[in-house]
Amino acid sequence: MAKKEEIISMVDTFAEFKDLKNIDRTTMVSVLEESFRNVIAKMFGTDENYNIIINPDKGDFEIWRNREVVSDEDFEDSNLQISLSEAKKIDADYEVGEEVSDEVFFQNFGRRAILNLRQTLASKIMELQKDTLYNKYKDMIGQIASGEVYQTWKKEMLILDDEGNELLLPKTEQIPADFYRKGEIVRAVIARVENKNNNPKIILSRTSPLFLQRLFELEVPEINDGLILIKKIARIPGERAKVAVESFDDRIDPVGACVGVKGSRIHGIVRELRNENIDVINYTANISLFIQRALSPAKISSIRVNEEEKKAEVFLKPE
Repeated sequence: MAKKEEIISMVDTFAEFKDLKNIDRTTMVSVLEESFRNVIAKMFGTDENYNIIINPDKGDFEIWRNREVVSDEDFEDSNLQISLSEAKKIDADYEVGEEVSDEVFFQNFGRRAILNLRQTLASKIMELQKDTLYNKYKDMIGQIASGEVYQTWKKEMLILDDEGNELLLPKTEQIPADFYRKGEIVRAVIARVENKNNNPKIILSRTSPLFLQRLFELEVPEINDGLILIKKIARIPGERAKVAVESFDDRIDPVGACVGVKGSRIHGIVRELRNENIDVINYTANISLFIQRALSPAKISSIRVNEEEKKAEVFLKPE
């Protein structure tokens, strides 16, 4: 009964790792083989005379031991050698100096070896998953990610992407009017990826100006094509935002292109940002004029610009 349980245990081990995501076949096979070799080396002192064949698709494996045929009187090491009399029982044509390959079954190594293998594999696979997750999202910083709300806490929200990876949206990175229930889809920009003690954390943001920029890039083809450039963004998340745009083509009105016919392009962004009031303005290198446009519809009587300190004093017209 114990032997049958051990065989089932081995099948379960491979069923677990066969279904893992985000780990390529080559790495998977390498990790499995290395884990087997570690256990074999501990048991026999060496693993050099073993061939390990991994089949990750089926979730099974084969272990073959290679031993040299020696005369019966020279036989010393059952792991590296096989006596001539024993070899002839397998095939009468075997002679001294030849090599015999026979399949060995890992479950015959005993329960401790199986447990050791499972622990080694679990540890290595977890490390691989963490490394893969970190490397994937490290290269996606600044891009929009979406996922399903799994759990909400007082200080943050846990979101699962389409591969089941955990993403965090802190309360400080949420728009004040944001309210999500479990199962709803959230969109946010990947703000940063931390990796303390090989424990990756993917932090999202919906308050970042970059999130607003990425939404414009999705909604306005001219921005995505490089015909219109977003020069500056200022936001009070969920309340108001100013977006300064510039066109590289005189035939394109950058403000009109961003707003769309009857606001068709900007409406989706406004809804995503909980009715944030978004003003799109034409960028200009003339600082006084740029400030005037940015503060519109306020009426300005005069502006004093201090370029050294990068400050400006603005005087409004009395109403």
